[in-house]
Amino acid sequence: MSTVSDAVTVEAGAQLVSELFAGVHGEIESWHAPLRALLESGSPSAGELDALVEALVVPVLAERSAHIVGAGFVCAPDLLASAPWHLAWWLGKFNTFGVTESSAATRRLKASEDPLADSFRDYTQLEWWRVPTSTRSPHITGPYVDYLCTDDYTLTLTVPVIIDDAVVGVVGADLYVEDVERMLLPALRSMPGTVTLVNRSARVVVSTNPHRATGSILRLDGLLDSLRGEVRPPSSALPSVVPVPWGGTSLALVLEQ
Repeated sequence: MSTVSDAVTVEAGAQLVSELFAGVHGEIESWHAPLRALLESGSPSAGELDALVEALVVPVLAERSAHIVGAGFVCAPDLLASAPWHLAWWLGKFNTFGVTESSAATRRLKASEDPLADSFRDYTQLEWWRVPTSTRSPHITGPYVDYLCTDDYTLTLTVPVIIDDAVVGVVGADLYVEDVERMLLPALRSMPGTVTLVNRSARVVVSTNPHRATGSILRLDGLLDSLRGEVRPPSSALPSVVPVPWGGTSLALVLEQ
């Protein structure tokens, strides 16, 4: 990602955000084709699927510069005969979920796949599954506290895998919001006024105002209308909203002078 030494425009800042997530999306797309090839070849076992996913994602999880702390493939229910609910997901060594920082290592996510177990969670009800499988487009979920994979504020980018017009699962990656903040704040701080990165629900991802906490709702007059693309009469009181110019996001920069 570019370094920022001089003031940048809000449009340039939005482009920097776009480049960040386009890079993550590029990694996910590189896993997409091998997964499709395996699934189209027949009926792989859970072990065969896991071996492929592990080989694809583990090298990236070892790279601090990739900023990806979890990644993998989540199957559509009943895709695998031997494992009707299956998550082939790995946590990177920079992900401290369930471990101390000093003992963190790349490891497989332990999640209950038995729908009769008390700890089972129907992942098809979660946004990172529900939205991309419905829209059939990439989606960024968050910021949210991911109690399944990170136990911290997270952004999850998921892409549906479609074979013969049927969604067979999603492939995706997790990023810590604090890593995103560290990468973006220098650029945002170089802009005039207060700049806040929000999702389509006006939930704060990162802000140059330290009192705007990640996950809080940015309550400004007319903001939700602008985020939804609704036209309102011009007013100096309305914030300037610049969508992030990448189709897989639902993010926007909000500028207040």
